[in-house]
Amino acid sequence: MSAREQLELEIKQLIISSLALEGVQPGDIVNEAPLFGEGLGLDSIDALELVMALQRRFGFKASETPGFGKQALASVASVADFVESLPTSK
Repeated sequence: MSAREQLELEIKQLIISSLALEGVQPGDIVNEAPLFGEGLGLDSIDALELVMALQRRFGFKASETPGFGKQALASVASVADFVESLPTSK
């Protein structure tokens, strides 16, 4: 498994655990599918919880990090892109 695939799996597991998504497995989440609306169906409360979990896990502050916003949370792939762009991930 590549480093990118491992990161995407970790993000999926974080989404499932932090949002207590019952009956959802990492394989059920498509990397490029929207997390909000039609895709996984997350809402604004889920977004807040997800941001807090991402901040804890990857050590950044959303309000102080350039490039973090709605686009970064669009899909698992976009979250992975964002995490890879963090200075601490290099």
